[in-house]
Amino acid sequence: MPKTDDAALHAFISAKTEIDAMLARLAALSADHFDYSPDDVNWGHVGSLDLYRARLREITDMAFREGEHREEQREIVPHAVPV
Repeated sequence: MPKTDDAALHAFISAKTEIDAMLARLAALSADHFDYSPDDVNWGHVGSLDLYRARLREITDMAFREGEHREEQREIVPHAVPV
């Protein structure tokens, strides 16, 4: 088994911890309807949510290799078999 790069592991865990905290904050804000009262929602709020959604889509597409980050599907062409 290869020796762990302790510095890389520490940096990875630090980044993951920060991401987890950001996700928790976003989930809480979403649960509270992004601090928007239904009576006060306007097209500016819709624009803000569209921006958040677009940025999150970029991140999830990268993380899950979807959208423009999808790996090219290579067409498998069978080789001709001599008869």
